[in-house]
Amino acid sequence: MKNIVVFGCGGHAKVVIDILEKNNEFNILGLIDDFVAAGTLVYGYEVLGDETILEANSKIVGGIVAIGDNSVRSQMVGKIKEIATDFSFITAVHPSVVIARGVELGEGTVVMPGAIINSDSKIGEHCIINTKASIDHDCRLGDYVSLAPGVTLGGNVAIGQYSAVSLGSSIIHSIKIGQHTIIGAGSTVLKDTESNVIAYGTPANVVRTRIKGEKYL
Repeated sequence: MKNIVVFGCGGHAKVVIDILEKNNEFNILGLIDDFVAAGTLVYGYEVLGDETILEANSKIVGGIVAIGDNSVRSQMVGKIKEIATDFSFITAVHPSVVIARGVELGEGTVVMPGAIINSDSKIGEHCIINTKASIDHDCRLGDYVSLAPGVTLGGNVAIGQYSAVSLGSSIIHSIKIGQHTIIGAGSTVLKDTESNVIAYGTPANVVRTRIKGEKYL
């Protein structure tokens, strides 16, 4: 099996590790984290150090960035690509997931238990499709998009890169969400939503603008 590492030590990383263990396709050598001391055991795996160990450890050929925040996840991917230009990012798809014909998943994307992705939907790189999220046909998700548990997308929904749809929200068919936008928990989105804003409510309305990379978790 290919030797891989998981970047991150938080709760999201634990879920990703569980998916990888259930699929039994990769050998997890350990975890990489900037803020946890090397040698610490997390979820039964040793923290190997920070991302700079990629320079010296030839056993590591690939891995996945298990960091929940879209912007922070992107920053880590950028660091990895600078250090190891041939690094291979894997996908992690729980065995309970339903994926229809014609679906495309970008590298580094995680699809969690009970999620459904319907026909001809395209999911970008390093996305998170969380527990029991439902994506209907012909949707388009840009890179570094995250859908929280219980999110429902109608058909032909488009979501721009780095945007996040929070717990239990619903987006009706053919809606477009811009980049770097946050849809608040429990919202119902009935109209297109621009980039760089926070919107929530039923129906969802923009409540303020948002700076790229602004913390939301």
